[in-house]
Amino acid sequence: MFGKNTRADHRSCVQNVLFVCWSLRQNTEMAATIASALLRMRAGSLARSARPALASTSLRTASTKAVVLEKVKEISLRDIDIEEPFTDRDVRIDIKSVGICGSDVHYYQHGDLGPFKLRQPMVLGHEASGVVTEVGAAVTEFKVGDRVCMEPGVPDPTSRESRMGMYNVCRKLRFWATPPYAENLLDDPAWAAGHGCLRPSVVHPADYTFKIPDHISFDEGAMVEPLAVGMQASKKARITPGDTALVIGAGPIGMMTALAALGSGCSRVLIADISPAKLAVAESLVEPGKIKGLDALHALHEHVLDETEGWGADIVFECSGSHLAAAVTPGYACPGGVVVFVGCPSHPVPLEVGDMQVRELRTESIFRYAHVYKNCVALLASGAIDVKPIITNVFSFDESVKAFDFMCEPPDETIKSIIRVSE
Repeated sequence: MFGKNTRADHRSCVQNVLFVCWSLRQNTEMAATIASALLRMRAGSLARSARPALASTSLRTASTKAVVLEKVKEISLRDIDIEEPFTDRDVRIDIKSVGICGSDVHYYQHGDLGPFKLRQPMVLGHEASGVVTEVGAAVTEFKVGDRVCMEPGVPDPTSRESRMGMYNVCRKLRFWATPPYAENLLDDPAWAAGHGCLRPSVVHPADYTFKIPDHISFDEGAMVEPLAVGMQASKKARITPGDTALVIGAGPIGMMTALAALGSGCSRVLIADISPAKLAVAESLVEPGKIKGLDALHALHEHVLDETEGWGADIVFECSGSHLAAAVTPGYACPGGVVVFVGCPSHPVPLEVGDMQVRELRTESIFRYAHVYKNCVALLASGAIDVKPIITNVFSFDESVKAFDFMCEPPDETIKSIIRVSE
């Protein structure tokens, strides 16, 4: 009686009720009883059809070889038991390449990063690419063999932040290689340690997994994650075509921000650093003249004015993470310009608010990224952005401990190191 066409079904139900009432007009009590039963049946059918289907979940505990941060200044490559749920909307991915991020190194050296504090052994790594080896029952957009990169942060979709579109600041966000501090995560055996992806295989939601084309290498695919930081910064800057940007800090994030700014419409980017070797790499990323390196230690303010006809930069991206650099960053901006804080200072930053007010500077800050992964992949696929020159060092999975020790005191010419988990 009750099919998929709810309007027709309801009409049919009412007709049946009227027929019963007419047939039993001599027995009104019986008619009322039958009519009530029919309507209750209909209401139950509608409630069942409106109820969302629950994704089936299986918990899997497996021993895997992984790069484990045991405690401050102690990393090992060993077997570890990891419990991972696998739902209808998950995919399993064999990891190919993982980038070493500055946050990974910071956890290694200090054991914390702001409110995120290491409490137990944690698998490192969050910049990754790989190949799909299993798909959940409700996953239709991926198949086994697809080449992918993964957005490492998975929010609670019901949180207020997520419903506002700002899922990157969701307080219940699960992020690879980040010790959780929200109580719901600390009580979750699958996430209490905050394990990352420096291991042969991971389970990840299909909704935060993205295909990469065949002509993009797995190393480049792992670079989508730091590029996403630069894209988020460019989004927050609200770039106008033809703007001139200044980037403070020529590390991987600074270079990615410079590329993202050009890809978003800037006509050129000035980039400042204390390392001539890094500035040389930055200038080599694009056509000559589009990125110009400046010595951050010698008369930087004067050089910025010289490059902008005495006006200042339309946009200043602070990417060094130095509290000293952040304090003077607004001074490089033009009247009406914008300052975007990208790096994470480890100390409070005093700002000359009065000076910023009289020039009506706008300030923005970013935390990771949201809704930019597809754009990053598209820019790489089109050739508009080339990240290959930023990858300066490559290590095998068995050399992972060596790789982290290397990145604790890298030479000036080193920008980004990649660990190839499998070839």
